[in-house]
Amino acid sequence: MIEGGKVKVEAGLEFGASMAAMLGTLWAILTFPFRLVGWFVELLGRLTGLAIGFTLMVIGVALGAGPLFIIGIPVFIVGLVLTLRCL
Repeated sequence: MIEGGKVKVEAGLEFGASMAAMLGTLWAILTFPFRLVGWFVELLGRLTGLAIGFTLMVIGVALGAGPLFIIGIPVFIVGLVLTLRCL
């Protein structure tokens, strides 16, 4: 609202804006348990990938140190890529 060349800001929110804020808050509260489960599953997936990748890296180095370096180097690289992907 403009009065005398100055812009006057009203303190209250309009009905639509207050309803949107209320529904947004309600939606955030209702979906929080599902988002929490999703974050937990994502964390477990990352930790599992990290463990498998590290294990593949160790196996690749062990095979690369012996006569099976043809198999060991690709296994190490796959483990390295998997580990870096999960970080």
